Amino acid sequence: MLTLAPMQGLTEVMFRSAYEECFPGAMDSSVAPFVSLTHGNCGGREQLADILPENNIGSMPVIPQILGHEPEEFVRMANCMGDLGYEEVNWNIGCPMRRIAAKHRGSGILPYPAEIREVLENVIPRIKPRLSVKMRLGHRSPDEIFDIIPILNDYPLASVTIHGRTGKQQYGGSVDKERVLRAAAMLKAPFIYNGDITTTYDYQDILSKIKKQDSKLAAVMIGRGILYDPTLPLKIKGIEGDYTQMTHRFVSTLYDTIERNFVSDVPRLRKMKEYWCLVYKSLPVSESAARAMLRLQEIKEFRLSVDKIIEK
Repeated sequence: MLTLAPMQGLTEVMFRSAYEECFPGAMDSSVAPFVSLTHGNCGGREQLADILPENNIGSMPVIPQILGHEPEEFVRMANCMGDLGYEEVNWNIGCPMRRIAAKHRGSGILPYPAEIREVLENVIPRIKPRLSVKMRLGHRSPDEIFDIIPILNDYPLASVTIHGRTGKQQYGGSVDKERVLRAAAMLKAPFIYNGDITTTYDYQDILSKIKKQDSKLAAVMIGRGILYDPTLPLKIKGIEGDYTQMTHRFVSTLYDTIERNFVSDVPRLRKMKEYWCLVYKSLPVSESAARAMLRLQEIKEFRLSVDKIIEK
């Protein structure tokens, strides 16, 4: 089973809908980027726009994600999501952003196991959906996870996703697969692997390592690998096709979706460039030409340049 990782600013509903249009059924599920409890107005339509059922029509099931550690607000938010029909919500204790971690949110709570237990103890008996967790090995140390697993095992979690870096690493350095597998073997809940799956070899390699462990693998989560190569899930599943043509269609569809959903050119172009930094890797364009694209200031010029690359 393959699940799409939550990437703030990247895998929101615009991306998911474009991906589903071009690759229906390629991903078995997705976790939506987090909704923060700090926004207030729990459950407002603007705050929950990314996960409103009417905005998520397709075959890819979506699991909403919550960022924060305030039990009362957490319960209200999770139950708002339950009222929308969601049977599972995910707790983000892995986000490495410094301003978030500094407030004991995301990966910033990992050095404080007692705070994790307090949230779980107060939240799980009072929410309608089941709770799953997405975490890192730690925030400061990759061994922090080994103090947290016994706490997680005390609660009926839907699953635990482990990303093999610390918060301090951000997205640099290597994934520590050895520690991920040690932690996974200790888990009672089903385990989801996350981290640096960018090729079919990466997928097969981690699967072979997991098979040697006593772990309940529920899924493999893929994030940036899909942006680097949108056809990666098809390759993993052995679905054949013209991958080049599929990729070109997806990039075009994604940019069409952005144009429809932004009311002015400045945010449209900014969002297109944000994706461009990743998707160009799957297109016939050199590094220097890809960087030159980022200097373009007119959206028509940018789209025309993308179309020319795709049509090569």
